Amino acid sequence: MKPVSEECSAPADRVLAIDLPRFLTQEHHRIHLVGVAGSGMSGLAALLIELGHTVSGSDKASTMETDRLQRRGLRSYEQHRPEHACTADLVVFSSAIKSDNPVLVTGRDSGKPLVRRAEALAAIMRAKRGVVVAGMHGKTTTSAMTAHVLREGGLHPSHYVGAEIPILGTNAHWDPRGEYFVAEGDESDGTLRCFHPEHALILNIEEEHLDFYSDLAAIEEVFARLIEQTSGTVFYNIDDANTARLSATRKNAISFGFSDAADYRGAEVDLHSFSSNFCVYFREQKLGEAVLNVPGPHNVHNALGVIALAVELGIPFKKIAASLRKFEHARRRFEIKYESERFLLVDDYAHHPTEIRATLKTARATGRKRVLAMFQPHRYSRTQALCTWFGGAFDDADRLVVTDVYPASEPPIPGISGQTIVDEVLKRGHRAATYQPRFERIHCDIGNALDVGDLVLSLGAGNIHEELSILAADLVIAEKLRAIVDESGDVRLYEPLSKHTTLRVGGPAQFWVEPQSENASAALIRFCRDENLPLFVMGRGSNLLVRDGGIRGVVVHPYGGDFDKIEINGSEITAGAGVKLREVAYAARAANLGGLEWMEGIPGAVGGGLRMNAGAMGAQTFENVARVRYLDTEGNPHVKNRDELEVSYRRFPLLENNFAISATFHAQPAERAKIDERLRESQEKRRTTQPVAKSAGCIFKNPDSIPAGKLVDELGLKNLRVGNARVSEVHGNFIVNDGGATATEMLELIDRIKQTAKTKRGIELETEVQIVGEPRS
Repeated sequence: MKPVSEECSAPADRVLAIDLPRFLTQEHHRIHLVGVAGSGMSGLAALLIELGHTVSGSDKASTMETDRLQRRGLRSYEQHRPEHACTADLVVFSSAIKSDNPVLVTGRDSGKPLVRRAEALAAIMRAKRGVVVAGMHGKTTTSAMTAHVLREGGLHPSHYVGAEIPILGTNAHWDPRGEYFVAEGDESDGTLRCFHPEHALILNIEEEHLDFYSDLAAIEEVFARLIEQTSGTVFYNIDDANTARLSATRKNAISFGFSDAADYRGAEVDLHSFSSNFCVYFREQKLGEAVLNVPGPHNVHNALGVIALAVELGIPFKKIAASLRKFEHARRRFEIKYESERFLLVDDYAHHPTEIRATLKTARATGRKRVLAMFQPHRYSRTQALCTWFGGAFDDADRLVVTDVYPASEPPIPGISGQTIVDEVLKRGHRAATYQPRFERIHCDIGNALDVGDLVLSLGAGNIHEELSILAADLVIAEKLRAIVDESGDVRLYEPLSKHTTLRVGGPAQFWVEPQSENASAALIRFCRDENLPLFVMGRGSNLLVRDGGIRGVVVHPYGGDFDKIEINGSEITAGAGVKLREVAYAARAANLGGLEWMEGIPGAVGGGLRMNAGAMGAQTFENVARVRYLDTEGNPHVKNRDELEVSYRRFPLLENNFAISATFHAQPAERAKIDERLRESQEKRRTTQPVAKSAGCIFKNPDSIPAGKLVDELGLKNLRVGNARVSEVHGNFIVNDGGATATEMLELIDRIKQTAKTKRGIELETEVQIVGEPRS
């Protein structure tokens, strides 16, 4: 931490030869902001524009906020270049900007005035009666609540808050009519000591930002300076030991909280899912009842501080209570992102163990069946310093998925990652905490675990909310798909396709849908067409290799209902697309019908057998097909007889764009003993020529000159391995999964075989297995 004397003073290599409060609030100048896209700097830009300055700014990227500010006059640049600030009279920079930034270097060399964001904000505050809201947790919500109550009370406050505030219209505003300026004070970099407010509202003090502070004593030193520099009243949380110790003995200090010793006391608190009712007392006098339409006891606590301040400023309690009833959260403060009868998705900025614990308790109090949390740690230094505290912060989460650390410009610390937190959580006895190092997959882990009645909570100060937004958008579609298949079918998000392929590899299906009727399937086809959603039909998952990135869009798995029916009429057997081919063979046996015994050796279902014209024991599917029922791309049903169908080796073009419902097979009456003999032949051939290990069946089509399996054997490629993918020692045309193989490994092994066959024998092998899906990002 920098020495106290250096904070909020000019850097040693230049002298700030301007009256900054006058410069910013009584004059008009050209001002450049370095790091303008940050929430704090964008708010400062808004204030400066309203104060009449010509404002420019630079950052590495634009945001919705900078786009909005550009419409109000900001000139924004997406690179930090000295020439963008060459005409500026003053350069303001955020604490996230490093000293070697080219704009700062050039500014120092030229003697241009340079100030930190907090210095500029504190100088603007000097023009009004300042109110600073400070504390490790809750200051954004509380400062927004303060500004709202003062505005509703007719005081026309200016405000500066570190997040988007819907009820205030913007995160910062200069109102020339009012005397007061409400600002959220940032303690993270020691610049809290820059402020000399009339009033201070102190919420809590504990270990935090240990990348900057050496210990709690260093943090308390900064808060003590703020308290000392407050000219009027310090409102403090009596229930926080550190805050009370620093504030209680000060003259003109007013306490608030739930303690009986509080000057402004909350009691008879009645917590609801998304609101709270409570009574407010000033010492022994009951002021009245209040309703707060944001959830959690911590927000009641914060509201008591706002009430104390507002009453002391002369606003009647009835007006305060009416204002609180209308108050809405800041963005990313228990913000509902999606709500239906089945699911609730909430995003929160909480990233410190104390904040996380409070937010999870609030989530638990909503009465939902389970609370599923996804957490993105913020900063390596915080993760390292507070990892033990994190271990006990997630007790109210039924399931927790932690992704990797959001660095916030910090370099990695060896051995520190999201796994660090998961390890601590598991030490505390939590049974459902996992680490997902791939940030872009965390919404999949949570989404696939969703059940009716669940609340999903995203936690963190980084960009974890983006993952929740993806989940929310997909849930909208999933709910519509659920309505189509009704309660008889099933819809799951991000279903791992490795669970549904015989090879046991493959990433997730964005939407996994199991319709049970032809009508539902037709409705799905029309829905996907109207929504421009890709649609892929998947049966038993044999002869299929799904890439590790999974399949975007809707994966339809015909299952149950109409698709599992088998009907026998004379010598014809009609089977739904979801019926296993071996079940058809045994249904024929039960009816003393022969000619279908070869189906016993095919692991797939009727739909897949049709699509691939699957075969075994010298027979092929369409040698036994009488007719096929299918849906076209508009969802309309059709029936075609065998003589109307174009079929070739391992290919049935009709089903490349259309969707099988059922097939009718012709068989011949036969003696049961003869049927059983042929079934045994099929079983014996499969047992002796095919591997038992997980596979997709034959990988390559047989070339004209030699069977693919024999070719692989002659090339000496049996048992060739890439990772856990291996060429079977039993049959050269089978690749097996020895456990934990990835599609990437499978594909690399396939490529090696193809290259070897071409190089050594001049044979171009063509895959028989269907390869689908997205590569792993």
